[in-house]
Amino acid sequence: MEDALLWFCNWSTLGVCAGLKLPQIYAQLAARSARGISLPSLLLELAGFLVFLRYQCYYGNPLLTYLEYPILIAQDVALLLCVFHFNGNMKQAAPYMAVFVSSWFILSLQKWIIDLAMNLCTFISAASKFAQLQYLWKVQDSGAVSALTWGLAAYTCATRIITTLMTTNDFTILIRFVIMLALNIWVTATVLRYRKPVIKAE
Repeated sequence: MEDALLWFCNWSTLGVCAGLKLPQIYAQLAARSARGISLPSLLLELAGFLVFLRYQCYYGNPLLTYLEYPILIAQDVALLLCVFHFNGNMKQAAPYMAVFVSSWFILSLQKWIIDLAMNLCTFISAASKFAQLQYLWKVQDSGAVSALTWGLAAYTCATRIITTLMTTNDFTILIRFVIMLALNIWVTATVLRYRKPVIKAE
């Protein structure tokens, strides 16, 4: 029974994450706008994903417990490029990409660096959610923000709480997923609250 639950949680998480950001990317392309999307939030989220993936690789944790992160990082990069494109400043993307690539190598230079980064990772990821919340509170319009993407993110956090308890039982990782679950639900509710009704032209 436990093996079946672990299998379901791992593979359902991977399945969801394979298209997690696609509703958000589609919403941007359809609206041809990045309205409602916080750039600081996206950058912090990408940083959090990168640190988490590096930590898992460094300590050789089971691949299935973090395999979705390369997929999420690739989708976040695509989303980030869309935001820069629709904001009319694509050239600003290059420095950020350079920082993210170089940090991948810097994080693993010393054990204390990756451990410190992982301890800060929860705060970084939480900050990304609060940045999005603050932006929504400010503009009171969720615009091109996809509630489906945030809702699916909440689901993956819930499944990762289960898989962490059943495999590594890493307290740092567990706390991160619990906090992310609560914040993802909060952002989803806020997006739905500020959703503007679509007025069809007659």
